[in-house]
Amino acid sequence: MKPISEAQVAQPGLAVVDVVACDDQSAFAVQALLAGRWATASADRTARVPGEPGVRLRCYLDVRQELGSQL
Repeated sequence: MKPISEAQVAQPGLAVVDVVACDDQSAFAVQALLAGRWATASADRTARVPGEPGVRLRCYLDVRQELGSQL
């Protein structure tokens, strides 16, 4: 995975979440839970790191804004 840049966490309330799970279905289920609560830039695929278990997925959250709320 690429390194996290300063812009991705430049303000309070912005977060980068790395999910590690045994399979794609589990990783996407966690992402869906996060996306159901906060504004989320979701991933459309997982990644495997050779020699490491499971799959990885990175998503970006804006926890300042819950879904259904207005800023």
